[in-house]
Amino acid sequence: MQERVYLSPPHMGENEIKYIQEAFEANWISPVGPNIEAFEQALVNYSGARYAAALSSGTAAIHLALIMLGVERGDEVICSSFTFVGSCNPIIYQGATPIFIDAEEETWNMDPVLLEEAIEDRLKKGKKPKAIILVHLYGMPAKLEEILRIAHRHEIPVVEDAAEALGSRFKGRRLGTFGTLGIYSFNGNKIITTSGGGALVSDHKDYVTQARFLATQARDQAPHYEHSVVGYNYRMSNICAGIGRGQMEVLEQRVQQRRAVFSFYKEQLGNIEGISFPEEPENCFANRWLTTMLVDTEVTKVSPGDIRKELGRYNIESRPLWKPMHLQPVFRNFPHYGGNVSADLFVRGLCLPSGSGLGLEILKKILDIIKYVL
Repeated sequence: MQERVYLSPPHMGENEIKYIQEAFEANWISPVGPNIEAFEQALVNYSGARYAAALSSGTAAIHLALIMLGVERGDEVICSSFTFVGSCNPIIYQGATPIFIDAEEETWNMDPVLLEEAIEDRLKKGKKPKAIILVHLYGMPAKLEEILRIAHRHEIPVVEDAAEALGSRFKGRRLGTFGTLGIYSFNGNKIITTSGGGALVSDHKDYVTQARFLATQARDQAPHYEHSVVGYNYRMSNICAGIGRGQMEVLEQRVQQRRAVFSFYKEQLGNIEGISFPEEPENCFANRWLTTMLVDTEVTKVSPGDIRKELGRYNIESRPLWKPMHLQPVFRNFPHYGGNVSADLFVRGLCLPSGSGLGLEILKKILDIIKYVL
């Protein structure tokens, strides 16, 4: 390929540049302005959450969510192990201890059985977890009913990490709205983007209001700069929010395009012995942010790395699945509950080019290369 095929590139609509131009003409370039207000309202209207705060990243949103829940130094926070590092880094920001839970094999998300085991074990050790960070990996809904039932029984609030799952649903309800607080990411590789950005959503007005306050350096009401608590520079800019406004208008289209890419790969490769794709459980609707594939090396006699390297020779980007957090050097000394499910998925999995703008000609080229390796 003369032009590189990226794993998940941005895909602009028609109105992003209009909203950006309006911001320039009105000189609303800072982290305040009408685009931010309109983008937050669009998130509320789409997600069904009552309140939203547009922020600089999904990681910032998780950090503020933990602050809202009172997580402090010495506390413990339960988190999925099979995820991106942004899900758990904010636990460390707060001086708390991450407690990693392995994945289950159906959705690749947090295993409810292991979650229950971990909570009971932490309670025996005299440490009740302060929060649970639940991730919806690659846009696939986690086992929400089981996990929320456990969380409610133990009275532990849930931060719902829907960074990869905007547009996904469980029983018709948008992900990000099941927890006490929910978060989205609008990084450049997400299903829609604001260049870089995120959002915190909740039905609790006080949480979102306080999060906005902390995200703007916690400036008190005064004619001068007065600060009673430590704040952060986490607010989204009016320019980025303008991109987000335009992206929200094409979100449903992008979801359908991503799902069509997934269907193409599955239809063309899913019947090959040793190749499999994750299925949607009952009542689940996945946005298919990234198309992921498992390779049984004993059957195919090739590894996911063999496919990735051959695609790379043709200037096509693919990537291994997330390396589990409990296997990362920086987190290796923290508690982990579970076996080898996520570790095995990491070895066997591959993320395929999944951009919503991929044309049929390029998809066929990718398919030919994969079939050639196999």
